[in-house]
Amino acid sequence: MAKSNSAGASTTDVEVTNVSRQGFWLFLNGRELFVSFREFPWFADASICQVTNVQRPSPNQLRWPDLDVDLSVDSLEHPERFPLFFEPNPGV
Repeated sequence: MAKSNSAGASTTDVEVTNVSRQGFWLFLNGRELFVSFREFPWFADASICQVTNVQRPSPNQLRWPDLDVDLSVDSLEHPERFPLFFEPNPGV
């Protein structure tokens, strides 16, 4: 985790700690959350570099600028509350 020169000031408080074939783990708020590629398909074909380039613009917002993906922390903590309707475009 990157730290600024100011005592106690963090430049980032989110970090990808591991990536597997099923998804990846985010260290956030002192705990790890699993982000499943099945539930969040935008990450399935992303490179490690793209997945690990995550920002936290606000306490409940995460952003992956390389993928143009924005997610609320709530959607990661409770994906069942945010049903995903994903249909791949067969013409692409």
